[in-house]
Amino acid sequence: MSDAGNEATSVLVTPVWKDSRRLSHYAPELAQALAAADRPVTWVIADDGSGAEEIARLEKVRDEARRIFPHIHLHAAAAHRGKGAVVREAWSGYPRARWLGFVDADGSVTGPDMLRLFAEAEKARNSVIGVRVRTDSTSIHESAWRALRHRGFLLAVRLMLDLETFDTQCGAKVIQGEAFRKVAGRLHEDGFAFDVELLVEMQVAGFSWEEMPVSWEEKEHSRLKPGESWRMLQALRRIQRRILEL
Repeated sequence: MSDAGNEATSVLVTPVWKDSRRLSHYAPELAQALAAADRPVTWVIADDGSGAEEIARLEKVRDEARRIFPHIHLHAAAAHRGKGAVVREAWSGYPRARWLGFVDADGSVTGPDMLRLFAEAEKARNSVIGVRVRTDSTSIHESAWRALRHRGFLLAVRLMLDLETFDTQCGAKVIQGEAFRKVAGRLHEDGFAFDVELLVEMQVAGFSWEEMPVSWEEKEHSRLKPGESWRMLQALRRIQRRILEL
């Protein structure tokens, strides 16, 4: 990343792992939304150790998207560690950014909705997270099994961590840079539990956030496999132990 990039006020990270095909479908839409936004945002495609061949594919995706929106960087982690690890690593590359966001590569949250989170964060002067809630202006399309698993996980989060939120796992968030830098040293979860740990540690540190309903559509080839539910519960237990040690 260039020194100029490190001066970015708003940074959006898309974590990817062997995701060039999925991102190639979403990138034009997100690039168009970024180009149409009335605020400067730097978009970072953050690869989680996919290897040289995948990096070459991502470079092509980036170069195509740059025809629409020029401020795109590709960050390549040295090894595969997980979504949480690569988001933290990419965010840390912008130590003076006011806003740090991330959005999943599958396009389950639209580009315009992601940009609305940045606009709301600026308006509220606070972190804003997307939540999967049906309203007059939002729609949710997910399988019954995924919806049940999601509700069960939220119940576990409330019971184990005393964290009240409509949705910890929606892949669209905008966090105050100040808040992330305050808690970064206490973030250890490298996988999908990164979102929960981030919110819990922000809450412990005295930071709040707004919650904005967004439309969400379940996509094929989800990274969330059946066995992930058990690993997520184990992660909640680890987070709980660390909180109790404070």
